[in-house]
Amino acid sequence: MSAPTRTGVTPGQGLLAIVGLLVAVEVASGVLQGYYTPIFSDIADHLGIDDADVNWFEAAQLIVSALCVPPLARLGDLVGHKKVLVISTAVTALASWGVAFAPSFGTFLVAWALQGAYVVWLPLEVAIIHRRTRDTGRQQLLTRRAAAVLVGALELSVIIGALTSGALVEATSMTTLLMLPAIVTTVVLVLIWFGVEDVPGEATGGYDWQGLGMITVVLGLVMGGLIAIRLQGPGAVLPWLLVLAGLVALVPFVRLERSLTDPMVDVRLLARPDQWPIQLTAFLFGMSVLGAQIPLSTFARTDPDLVGYGLGADASFVSTLVGVYVVFLAVGAFTLPLSARLLGPRGALVASSLLVALGYGLFLPFHDSTTQTLTNMAIAGLGSGALVAALPAAAAAAPADRTGFATGMTNATKTVGGAIASSIFAIALASTGSLEGPAEGHAPLSGYLTVWAVCSVAAVVAAVCLLLAPRHPSATGVTPSPEDVRPETLGA
Repeated sequence: MSAPTRTGVTPGQGLLAIVGLLVAVEVASGVLQGYYTPIFSDIADHLGIDDADVNWFEAAQLIVSALCVPPLARLGDLVGHKKVLVISTAVTALASWGVAFAPSFGTFLVAWALQGAYVVWLPLEVAIIHRRTRDTGRQQLLTRRAAAVLVGALELSVIIGALTSGALVEATSMTTLLMLPAIVTTVVLVLIWFGVEDVPGEATGGYDWQGLGMITVVLGLVMGGLIAIRLQGPGAVLPWLLVLAGLVALVPFVRLERSLTDPMVDVRLLARPDQWPIQLTAFLFGMSVLGAQIPLSTFARTDPDLVGYGLGADASFVSTLVGVYVVFLAVGAFTLPLSARLLGPRGALVASSLLVALGYGLFLPFHDSTTQTLTNMAIAGLGSGALVAALPAAAAAAPADRTGFATGMTNATKTVGGAIASSIFAIALASTGSLEGPAEGHAPLSGYLTVWAVCSVAAVVAAVCLLLAPRHPSATGVTPSPEDVRPETLGA
């Protein structure tokens, strides 16, 4: 029997095989993210709720997603990334079965919220690959390549999931329809259990329960306040008090974490020159990739003959628009290794941010036709797909005992950025004194211009911040180990 290497992996267990297994995880993630979107109205009918109540799905899952990443990422660094990947996948699978068989709106909402545990999958996968490639002498390069493959598979699976549910919704019962994502996730759980090596975590120290409690309070207050703004409108006092309380609670939280040797959120690490530009970019990027999709959809559905702007598209054509956008996301992810080779890792990040800025900036003068909209979305999609893959890979340059935390924080900050932008955009698009649906009146064109301008400016700011990051990970003293170098590549 061959001896294991320092990373706990036998020589016969190649990187390609591991990435292949993790691709299956991202296929499940893509199904979860794309499958339900075309059938939200059908789910509402199935549960006996109004379409407006579907907004609670997004709100509940955003909260869980933001709250679960820091503690799960820290746990991965302590006990091993595979163990936490198994735990989060098991929770997601169980929640998916709960979604399929929920007897009421309340139980469905709880199961739907818990399904948000999948948000930690990609960061954990990148951490697994980063550790697996430690002794190759090409750690950052191989991590970027693998992340590109994972995100490309994710985006393609979003399209497959959306097309599948749309094709089956009239052909089977809702319970059977909702069982399919649960089946996919359960199969993936088995693959992870038996296929991914179990390597102990490298972090030391205990689990920062006090920090966990405080970050839960901070994120809970901020996210709750942002959701309340969307529900009650910007004129309500309570939402702003919640947000303010959350921001105030940050002060003692940061002081606590800085005083600990093994904190839940390593604020000293986040302040490093190779981390803060990446994390801030993730926050700013979340504004467009998570916050701007619903406004794009409602703009496309608006009748130009009635209000003077919009594309007058029906639901099926909006699905086509989203599909085109996701295809370009996949292209952007798959071409990340090429752009990084031509421009360097930092240059690829900057160029991707500028593509996002250009795509949304073009909406300001050009939004009158389907061709213009598709062109703008394609440009933004190319940059967005590359960023989805590149950000966790770039954050993985953290110390070995903190890779799970650093990669996980890119998803956490992205989620918070998306939640903040979602609330800002909801206010900007409010056509009356409330944030009610289209039946209450159409949003002003100035609201959509505000959305696109915010997305574009945020991406420009991200590009400027990235220029302040080190050109290479070695600039921070984090270099791949020169020992036991093997000529291993993704295609080997």
